[in-house]
Amino acid sequence: MSAGSNNNTETTTSRIDDASVTLEDVARLTGVSTITVSRAINYPEKVAAKTLEKVSRAIKQTGYVPNLLAGGLASRRSRLIAAIVPAINNQVYAETVQYFSNSLKAAGYQVLLGESGYPRQDEHTQLISAILGRRPDGLLLTGVNHSADCRRMLLGAKIPLVETWDLTPTPLDTVVGFSHEKTGKAVADYIISKGFQRVGIVTADDRRALVRQKALLNRLEAHGITGTLTSTVAPPTNLGLGRSGLKQLIGQGFHEGIVVCSSDTLANGVMTEARARGISIPEQIAVIGFGDQSFAADLYPALTTVRIDRPAIGKRAAELLLARIDGRAVEEPVIDVGFEIIERATS
Repeated sequence: MSAGSNNNTETTTSRIDDASVTLEDVARLTGVSTITVSRAINYPEKVAAKTLEKVSRAIKQTGYVPNLLAGGLASRRSRLIAAIVPAINNQVYAETVQYFSNSLKAAGYQVLLGESGYPRQDEHTQLISAILGRRPDGLLLTGVNHSADCRRMLLGAKIPLVETWDLTPTPLDTVVGFSHEKTGKAVADYIISKGFQRVGIVTADDRRALVRQKALLNRLEAHGITGTLTSTVAPPTNLGLGRSGLKQLIGQGFHEGIVVCSSDTLANGVMTEARARGISIPEQIAVIGFGDQSFAADLYPALTTVRIDRPAIGKRAAELLLARIDGRAVEEPVIDVGFEIIERATS
């Protein structure tokens, strides 16, 4: 090996160590001013095609990510909408967010997704604070019950808000959803119309599910159906919890009648446990779910459930936020998408 030789060959590719790529780096590589680069990013229609191409090529080469918050200070727009849901792996929420996001993307917005879990209050104060700190142009919330601290932050942010998956005559701003109380009553009326006298409930310990349960029990008791047995499981729900729920009901003496579940996932678990025990559905035990998830119609037997128009919730929520962001009048700040009981073979 000759003197001065080095095993580590240096590359001629420029790079920046220990620092993020800046607007100045892009400008230097392109050979234009930072003002021109900024204009190319924020107002590309005002930049010559050749210059725009050079800037775009430099951005791609360096991996530069524009600071959209800083760039939006002049217009006070971040082009960011936040959405908070209890669980991102729950299909009923995921589908709503998908339609919500698609509508907003078509209008030039991106969606920041936050997962709140299932606390007693419908979202964590820290999560709300972190999201509002990103200065979104609007916010989708799941539910209408918020802690006092969250309400203060949400109202103090002075941005368009839409609450979903519930109803209230006095929303923080706007609301798209349905009445859980009316849903519970409707399920009770269905049970009564079918002549069931024995009722079991497998429900998640979730605020909205418990509202439906209370309305259901009150309606049943008003028609002389008492002694309803209940198994309450911790959210998020899964098939195993549904199986455990039916085990608990059977342990309490439930052997025939109808089992009302707070989700189709729990209902699937109840059906699985019933089959494992040789219990026939619906001859011995009928089952009704909630949500009408994609698998409900393909279960054997097909699941009776409550259908919620999830796409409508997502689309209407996006429409309300876009209208509020654009300063357009909202004629209906409270939108009820309703619900429908879908009768299938399990009842």
